[in-house]
Amino acid sequence: MRADMMNRIWKDRGMANEAAIVPPGDVIAALQRLCPEVGRDISDHWRAPLVSYAAHLWRPTAAPTSRIGMAARSILRDTLLERLLEKLSPTKAAIALAEFDGRAVVQTGLHSQLLLDRITFDAFLLGWLGAVENGLSTFFAFTGATVTMETVGREGPGWLNVGSERINLFGMGRHKLCRQSVCAAGPVSLNKRTLETLSQRIGDVSWLNALLNRADEPFATAADALGALNTDLASAWDGPAAVRPVFFDDRHAALAVARHLEDEDGLLTRLLTDPDRRSRLEQALEHAACGPFGRFLPAGTVHFWGVRDKRVRKLVVENGSLIEAQRPNGVSVPLDREHLLDALRQGLLLPNLFWLFVVMALLPRVRVLGGFRQIGYVPIFQSVLMEALDRNAAEERELAEELELRENAWGMRVVEEPGSVHEQLAGMPAGPVLPQLRRRYQELTLREATNDLGLIRQSSRWMKNGTLRPLMQEVPQRS
Repeated sequence: MRADMMNRIWKDRGMANEAAIVPPGDVIAALQRLCPEVGRDISDHWRAPLVSYAAHLWRPTAAPTSRIGMAARSILRDTLLERLLEKLSPTKAAIALAEFDGRAVVQTGLHSQLLLDRITFDAFLLGWLGAVENGLSTFFAFTGATVTMETVGREGPGWLNVGSERINLFGMGRHKLCRQSVCAAGPVSLNKRTLETLSQRIGDVSWLNALLNRADEPFATAADALGALNTDLASAWDGPAAVRPVFFDDRHAALAVARHLEDEDGLLTRLLTDPDRRSRLEQALEHAACGPFGRFLPAGTVHFWGVRDKRVRKLVVENGSLIEAQRPNGVSVPLDREHLLDALRQGLLLPNLFWLFVVMALLPRVRVLGGFRQIGYVPIFQSVLMEALDRNAAEERELAEELELRENAWGMRVVEEPGSVHEQLAGMPAGPVLPQLRRRYQELTLREATNDLGLIRQSSRWMKNGTLRPLMQEVPQRS
């Protein structure tokens, strides 16, 4: 059921005449400083069913009209089509891409984890609800693959949480799990013996069968394994009218960056390889990091991650090259177009979050659905990009005008169910899982699902910014 129809039904029930129930003012005030569009989404859907909010997130988007934006959308479409054709027939892939043209939305914020991870499952569920409510056959989910296989003790992509215990998913030693990144760890295969032992204890369940069906299959990387397993899990949980998620990661963003760099006079080529333009961009990033909103920016690498010995490496710029600081034999790539292209194509470089969102969201005008930290740093990235543009160049001035519009939305950690996913699924009646949960969220309001935005109120990043000036007053504009 579409969001506008559901809202009319609620009004017809007399909800609009009841005493006003509004979202917490302190949280909305904090959101207004960086992402007023997110604050409006929450306020407009506060008392509506959660499925109405999910449907709104996947509403139609405006296609780019600037020359740079249209070229960026074309590049992104090409890379997504390549991913679709790995999973779907040409006919179904064309349908999915046509849907994306009308609703250019990507579920983001997810790290590469099995959908049995609590946060990952809840975010995926919101994306699935939005796709279903809008009648889509497919939706795209970006899963960051630069994280290590074990993030903290017995947690992370290399572990399976089944409530009372943690299963080593790939049977890798913990010294490898904490030192190898998901995008580079491999080849891998599932820990078949442990999964079979688990199946004898917990019985015949759809999610475990989905894993065991892949138990003898080798995967080039852990990222490939997790993408395949999550696709199977989603299919096992869906009903007859399946909505297919398409998972992609940093490696596909690297290919998009490479496509941009194929244009020797393109915007990315100018910003990355022209020392003056690159310096201006780096200064804008440094200014934002030192400003009152700098706590939202992720600490990481400069421009790109280097990939060496099955792990991503932090890089710095020195003497016109990207290098591993204090590692004379580490990754080293000159910042010129040909060397960058070669390194990206070989998988030696992966874009950092700034460049990832530039090619995936900001230039091609895609709405990204991330967590409550992402909704803070995406508008900062957008302002930094605008500051780095040359307003004397007609096409960059045209792009700057287009970037005044933001496509930024909160779509991760909106749903926060208690307990493990395994325990939740075990307590549900037999039958397709996702349609059952959809019925639940047709009754649960956004206010109830988010516990009055409790997570955001607990975030020091947000609540310390409740009285600060808007971001655009903090970033100096080019005269």
